[in-house]
Amino acid sequence: MLFSFLDLVALACFFSCWVGYTFFARKKAKTTNCIARCLHQHRIHWMAEVMKKEIRVGEASLLANLERNIAFFASTTLLVLAGVLTLFAQVERLEEVISSIPFSAEPNHALVQVKLAMLASIFVLAFFQFTWSMRQYGFLNVMIGAAPIDLTGKNKNLLAYSRQMATVGDQAAHSYNYGLRSYYFSMAALCWFWNPILLILASLLVVYTLYRREFKSRAVRAFTAAQTHLEIAKSARDKDAQQP
Repeated sequence: MLFSFLDLVALACFFSCWVGYTFFARKKAKTTNCIARCLHQHRIHWMAEVMKKEIRVGEASLLANLERNIAFFASTTLLVLAGVLTLFAQVERLEEVISSIPFSAEPNHALVQVKLAMLASIFVLAFFQFTWSMRQYGFLNVMIGAAPIDLTGKNKNLLAYSRQMATVGDQAAHSYNYGLRSYYFSMAALCWFWNPILLILASLLVVYTLYRREFKSRAVRAFTAAQTHLEIAKSARDKDAQQP
């Protein structure tokens, strides 16, 4: 039998953790302050400010920096994927390495190939996410270039346009986040080569780590406080602008 009962349980736990946490985080972000929710609000403020600027070199530089970071991960993913595919020709040596690890499960030739295929699939998914993120940031560049100047900040059509720009930037960031999440879960998938029990524990640890960082970290508290300060400052500025 290719999969043991423990292997099936470990795989079910792995995919349940990944898919389940993705849906959980997406739903919880709609009602709870987290990194994704706070950053989206900051992007709305950012794009609204962009409409008031005649010179947008700073925005171009910031977006170029974001794209550069994503391009690094995209190219790195291809290198990792090439390394994983190379291991298909070295399965016997890989089995020897696994057998030499204490408390490791007895390697099965076909099962090792399945594990490599799953690992390769994870990095293929990560590559698609990173490249889609890069494309969306490119779309955002075009939208910023096409945006007219509104020094008053009162044109409702242009305010709606700025929110659409923020939405495109938000979707690009989500794709980047999904790509990074693939890296996190690839670390858990590596544990399957050692022992299926370790895959279960690693999957749960990845979910705990992601939850703590996205919902309970000091960065989230700082973003939340910064959002409040930003809204107060913006309201005070708008009131000053309305006074004769």
